[in-house]
Amino acid sequence: MLPQVSVPSRRAALRSASAAPLRSQRSLSCLATSTPRLQQQQQQQQRAAVASPLRFSSLPRQSPIAPSAARCFHASQIFAAETVKVPQMAESISEGTLKQWNKKKGDFVQADEEVAVIETDKIDVTVNAPQAGTITETLANEEDTVTVGQDLFKLEPGEAPEGGSSGGGDKGGEEKEQKQKQEEEDSKKQEEEKNKKQEESKKKEAEESKKQDQQKQQQQQQQQQQKQSEKKESKPSSSSSSSGADSAPSKPPAGSRGEQRVKMNRMRVRIAERLKQSQNTAASLTTFNEIDMTNLMQFRARHKDRILKEHGVKLGFMGAFTKAACLALKEIPAANASIEGEGLGDTIVYRDYVDVSVAVSTEKGLVTPVVRNAESMSIIEIEQEIARLGKKARDNKLTLEDMTGGTFTISNGGVFGSLFGTPILNLPGSAILGMHAIKEKPWVVEHPDGSKTIEIRPIMVIAITYDHRLLDGREAVQVGVKLKTYLEDLGAQLL
Repeated sequence: MLPQVSVPSRRAALRSASAAPLRSQRSLSCLATSTPRLQQQQQQQQRAAVASPLRFSSLPRQSPIAPSAARCFHASQIFAAETVKVPQMAESISEGTLKQWNKKKGDFVQADEEVAVIETDKIDVTVNAPQAGTITETLANEEDTVTVGQDLFKLEPGEAPEGGSSGGGDKGGEEKEQKQKQEEEDSKKQEEEKNKKQEESKKKEAEESKKQDQQKQQQQQQQQQQKQSEKKESKPSSSSSSSGADSAPSKPPAGSRGEQRVKMNRMRVRIAERLKQSQNTAASLTTFNEIDMTNLMQFRARHKDRILKEHGVKLGFMGAFTKAACLALKEIPAANASIEGEGLGDTIVYRDYVDVSVAVSTEKGLVTPVVRNAESMSIIEIEQEIARLGKKARDNKLTLEDMTGGTFTISNGGVFGSLFGTPILNLPGSAILGMHAIKEKPWVVEHPDGSKTIEIRPIMVIAITYDHRLLDGREAVQVGVKLKTYLEDLGAQLL
């Protein structure tokens, strides 16, 4: 017989059987929902570990590193202070004098901004910032001698200090409003100043008119007094002279013997050394000649305005003299040569090109920038190059390459009023041309028909100093004669 099952137990078995698949489905659903959460937690932990790698390794969990502290720690490693050294100047220059600091400690500088100026015996070298940053320390003082590669200053790279472009949006708006207010106030002030100036000018005009009327009245009274008696004139003259003596500025006492000592700059010291070297090395001799400047001055007057408009350069005398010198040196190559070798020299170097050194006077001393291959240039091109080099010299922007390699030198002392002089050789060149002031003189003029007349002509005295070791007197004199021919008859330059 089959065992009998009670009704309640049979119902419980059915319930458990039906609930089993539901439980399995719930467990599967819980597993399915838990896996994305676990993945999110793992990703968050990885991000936190990347953002602050010291959080879980070197520090306890109870005191994690703040994000701002972590950022500051990394920035201090990246923006370390950089030491800027004295730059390379030239092959023959190893040291110089720190002439001026254009920036001081604590100043912010942009990339390539000029920080200091180093003076050498030939050129001035500027030291620029390699990148934007703040100067934290200067390692040399002004007038100190510095060498190439020496530490000069320390620069901490970074952006401009706070208060500039790094401010927030609210600060930027406030700054804009302040700027607008300032501009409005400035415009109001300008208008007020204009009105004041107009009122003052009107007052001045009225006062001047009154003064003129008073002066007229005084003149009339003086004329009347002069007519009445001549004796009374001496008294006011004496009183006026005494009042003028009282109003004169005080002068230093007679016999003062004050002195002032100033250290020579490197360029002046170098110029002195080279001049003495020239005197001690070369056998210098000077020859003179006179040039009638009438035709050249008329040529300049005819064409200077047109050349200024078309080429943007003033037509002077240096272009014509340089071109004439190049033609003369081609015919007499010894004047364009130099002596080289051991001791006083045993080798002559002849050149088929002409590099003309042009003497330019600056505040620091005399410099001689070089017009290279002048023989292949026109008069206008020579004038343009001389103007360019002269501007660089006055702005202290000449480089060592601009002043080396000259084969012939021209010095124009006439711009200072010199009548004539004897220029010193600029070694290694063997000749130098000295130009002087133009003076009007009585001059014998020979006409094509053979007749002669005496006329007033503008005359310039030229001097040619040459090295007698290389040039004989005949050759040196011929250089001066060729120059005279080419400048008095400009058409001869085309033949």
